[in-house]
Amino acid sequence: MNLRQNMLTQKRTLTTIAVIIVIIIAYVLASGSSIITSNSDRFINAILVTLEISIFSIVIGYAIGIIVGLGRISNNFFIKGISTVYVEILRGTPLLIQIFFIYYGLPALHINIDALPTIIFALGMNSGAYQAEIIRGGIQSIPKGQMEAARSSGMSYFQAMRHVILPQSFRLIIPPITNEYVTVIKDSSLAYVISLVELTKLGNILEAQTFQPFIIFPFLALVYFTLTYATSNIMGLVERKYRIPGYMESG
Repeated sequence: MNLRQNMLTQKRTLTTIAVIIVIIIAYVLASGSSIITSNSDRFINAILVTLEISIFSIVIGYAIGIIVGLGRISNNFFIKGISTVYVEILRGTPLLIQIFFIYYGLPALHINIDALPTIIFALGMNSGAYQAEIIRGGIQSIPKGQMEAARSSGMSYFQAMRHVILPQSFRLIIPPITNEYVTVIKDSSLAYVISLVELTKLGNILEAQTFQPFIIFPFLALVYFTLTYATSNIMGLVERKYRIPGYMESG
C-alpha cells in the first residue's frame, strides 16, 4: 500500500470516527443530558482519578521497563534470569489477579495498601513487564555495528548505551509504547473491582441509581475514547518530532 492509499485510509478512518462521536454526543445530549449535566462534578472528579491512575502507572511502568529491559539483554546470568522471571510472571498472569493479590493478599502479611496506590502499583508493575519487552526489542533493533563503532571510539559499554543506542531505540519504540499507554488508560477501569470511584465505578453507581445504562455507558465509552485518542495523537506528534531521518518510514 503506497503513501497515497495510506493517507486515504487514514482520512476515511478519521471521518468515520468523527461521525461516530457526533452521533454519540447527539444521542447523549438528546436522551440523557440531565443525568450527565447534573452529575458533571462527579464525572470531572472521576476523570481526574482516571488520569491520575493512568499517568502514575505509565511513569512507574516506564521506569520498570527501562531497568528490566536492560536486564533482559544483560550478559549477567543472574540479572537476566531475574528480569526474565519478572516479565514472564507479570505477562503470564491476569492483571485482575495481581490487583487482588496486592489489595486482598498483602494484608495477610500485615501490609495494607489503600485502593488508589494499589491500582497504580499493580498497573505500573504490569505495564513495566510489557514496556520492558518493547524497550528490549528497540535496543536489539539497533545494528550491532553501532555498538562496536562506539566502543572502538573509546566509549565504555554504558557510555555507548547511553549516548548511541538508547536515544535511537527510544525513537523507534514510540509506536508500540503508544499502544501500551492506551492499554494502561483502558485498564485503569479495573480500579472498579476494589471500589475506587473512577469513571467505570461512577458509571456503575449512576446506572444503579437511574436505571439508564444506554445513556451512561455510551457516555463513559466516549470519555475513554477521548482520553485514548488524545494520547495517541500526542504520541503521534512526539513520533514525528523525533523521527530518525532516513531510518523510519513516514507515517
